[in-house]
Amino acid sequence: MSTAHGTTTPPGVPGPRPWSADPYSDALVTGRGPLFLRRTDGWLLPLEVERWCARADAVDLTVLGRCEGTVLDVGCGPGRLVAELAARGRPALGIDVSGAAVAHTARLGGQALRRSVFEPLPGEGRWDTALLLDGNVGIGGDPAALLRRMAQLLTPGGLLIVETLADVDVDERVSVHIVRVADPRSTAGPAFPWARLGTPALLRHAARAGWRREGQWSAGGRSFVALRNRDGHDGPDDRDDCDDRDDRNSRSTSSAAEPANSTAVINSQRARKPSPESPVANR
Repeated sequence: MSTAHGTTTPPGVPGPRPWSADPYSDALVTGRGPLFLRRTDGWLLPLEVERWCARADAVDLTVLGRCEGTVLDVGCGPGRLVAELAARGRPALGIDVSGAAVAHTARLGGQALRRSVFEPLPGEGRWDTALLLDGNVGIGGDPAALLRRMAQLLTPGGLLIVETLADVDVDERVSVHIVRVADPRSTAGPAFPWARLGTPALLRHAARAGWRREGQWSAGGRSFVALRNRDGHDGPDDRDDCDDRDDRNSRSTSSAAEPANSTAVINSQRARKPSPESPVANR
């Protein structure tokens, strides 16, 4: 039997699964990559499909432990965080522009809608916590616009938890593709705008948009910032310094992009998924 890749397998033995024009959805079905964001100059950033399709890990749980009240996971992907919150009896909703991501979330027991963050959403102005993890601060390629939108979704004083690059000053707006790079027949989805932010850049954008820094920590090589919506309560988060000391050694310090047309990648922000206009997920 001839497969889509031109190889032959014996009758009755399934061959390699053919990949479609939507490599992100294909990856969610199989639960594995390889999958990358590819910039127009050929630079690649890996997408952690296996981690996203697994259960929430120890680092995820430290984030979920900070969530307050009702939780909106923007760009929920395959739904590990929404499913974990649901298992704990916490009211949570995921949104993603990928139908495959929404279906995967439902199979895990979480609630999700196929919706862009820039479209009308349930409970606008009443969510207690919102999440922009796995690189989702890049959604739409305009961090300032995204932060303004998040303020509209949260209740006054609501909490926004953002995953950033390690504490390096990166503020990059680019056009990218989601691409499967496995062989000469690499498959790429349509281009969409994306952004990459280090912690300093996020804090600058947040201050201009009226957010107040509530916390900052690193765990497992990942970096996070907690922001409080305007009209939030005052007072420092005394967990920050402890978290920073406990996990200082796990911080990533590399953020420079590789040369054009290189398949080398960086250990940095966990980029997720495309813009609200793209038919593939904005995770």
